[in-house]
Order: sequence, then structure tokens, then C-alpha cells
Amino acid sequence: MALPLATPALLFPAISLLLLAYTNRFLTLATVVRAFSEADLTNERTVRQLVNFRRRINLIKQMQAFGVGSFFFCVICMFLLHLGYQYWGSVLFAGSLLMLAYSLALSVWEIHISAAAINIHLEVIEQRCDEEKRKQSKNRWRPRR
Repeated sequence: MALPLATPALLFPAISLLLLAYTNRFLTLATVVRAFSEADLTNERTVRQLVNFRRRINLIKQMQAFGVGSFFFCVICMFLLHLGYQYWGSVLFAGSLLMLAYSLALSVWEIHISAAAINIHLEVIEQRCDEEKRKQSKNRWRPRR
């Protein structure tokens, strides 16, 4: 079965938007990490967040690398198809799809870790709410006996 030149060309906008989304994730995480530098480093939750940050940064780097690799394979695939090397073009297109699939799988993993980081932050907020409720209940007016 012949692979038309237009088929790998369909991946160009998808991969470009994906790389833009990955870059946006990285920049957002970098902003959060910079803001986190003022955090209490003796707090156990802070240490858990730092571990999450490091994992997420490494995953995003891998996501970007495999996304760029997929884009590169797609470009070479189109060039080979243009030259008439149908078999090698198909092989590189399959490689491009595999790299893209792996990049997306890493993205799902990073989203999972991100959700865990948000849950850690929610624990802190819930703890503060509980403390505030306890303070308010102590300060309530109580009738005399």
C-alpha cells in the first residue's frame, strides 16, 4: 500500500500545537517553581511538592524530545516519499507515530503527577480551613449557665 505524501503532512499542525502545549506546561511549571522558592523547606508537603516538580520537569523534557523527534521523522518521511522511497518513508512514518504516541503517554503521566501535586496543595488548604473553623468555634458566644 502506497503512503501518499499528504498523510504525514497531516501531522504537522497536530505536532506543532502539541509542542506549543508542552512548552506552555514547562513555562507554567517554571513559574510555579520560582514562586515556590520562598516556601518552608522543613515542611513535609513542601518536600513532596519539590519531588513532584522534579518529576514533572523531567517528563516534560522527554515529552518535548519525543515530540520533536516525531516531527523530525515526519519531515524526513515526507522527503523520502517525495524522492520515491516508499518503504523507508513508511518506516519513518511509523516511527514518527510511535514517538508521538509515547510523547502523549508521557503527557498523561505528567497530568497524573500534576493532579497529585494539586491534591497536596488542597491538603494544605483543607488544614487551614479546619484550623480556622476550630478558632471560630472557640470564639463563639456561649450563653451563661
